[in-house]
Amino acid sequence: MNTYNIFTDEQTQLPEGKADFLLAASVTKTCEIEGITQAGIPGMIPLTPTLDAEYITNEKVFSLGELAETPTGVPTPALITRATHNLTPFSSIEILDLGLQTQPQNCKIYNFGITPSGSIDKDANINAQEIFAKGMEFGKKYELKGNYLILGESTPAGTTTAAASTLALGYDVANDFSSSFLNVPNDIKTKTINAALALVDENMSNFEKLGIVSDNMLLFCAGFLVEASKRFQIVLAGGTQMAACLLIADKVREDILMRIKHDNVMLATTKWVAKDENSNIAHILEQLSYTPNAAYTTFSFANAEIEILKKYDEGEAKEGVGAGAALAYAKQNNITNEALLKQIEMQIYML
Repeated sequence: MNTYNIFTDEQTQLPEGKADFLLAASVTKTCEIEGITQAGIPGMIPLTPTLDAEYITNEKVFSLGELAETPTGVPTPALITRATHNLTPFSSIEILDLGLQTQPQNCKIYNFGITPSGSIDKDANINAQEIFAKGMEFGKKYELKGNYLILGESTPAGTTTAAASTLALGYDVANDFSSSFLNVPNDIKTKTINAALALVDENMSNFEKLGIVSDNMLLFCAGFLVEASKRFQIVLAGGTQMAACLLIADKVREDILMRIKHDNVMLATTKWVAKDENSNIAHILEQLSYTPNAAYTTFSFANAEIEILKKYDEGEAKEGVGAGAALAYAKQNNITNEALLKQIEMQIYML
């Protein structure tokens, strides 16, 4: 198969109308393994989802004096999502606390009594079936404010846990997962994933395996999709991590005797993920038992005045905090690349 032919072209339409925006924010202690992620400030990586939640909600952060950024200075894709909201507002922005070390300030937060998960190389120590069930229950109860839902995530080291989760479930996805790095630290990621997979065996149930190698965001969102997709349309805002949510839900459908109503689910990501030479999100999606609805946008920082933003086009950061679907939402609402770029740069100048 051609690498990208599972994706439709950029003219693909999101559902009509206004979208609610939910951010699934979570910490896996896998992110504390030195060198495994650059999704945030070194030594403070677990704070990244808290800062992302504060910024997309308030256009400022409270839990630290600065936004999360990579060690090379590339700022969080939360800037993209907030810029979209400023130009064509979401009907709401709300946060799912799926195991945060620090509660975001001045945000509408849903709490589920979930604590940060352990590092997968030593056992994530999650009651996977319980977290999945909490997601299903929230999927039954969530009250839509607009016409459909955009579901994004902020989970540092989440591509590592996503790869371990899908490999543990038997999917053919080795080397398919992306990274916030331009030069991916494959040795560290591979060692971590191999250590995690060594803790599971084929006699374990799907949920037992996931309890060792997964993270709360993946499990909760997979459960949420099963129930919520019966009720309204959902755009999964993200790259390979959100693709992993679909694979998890697809694998456990026989355990729970339910499956996603996939006609109501779309995945929207950035071109930086879709065309990443170091990963293959299309191949991940091809593992599903159905053909998913997936698209990417062609937004570019090529004309940015702030030089550091051009690193996105070079392959750093790539996706997160709902950026892919936010870009699609902006395009759907006739916001030009130029207008969005100016808004993003203005936000940086105001920091």
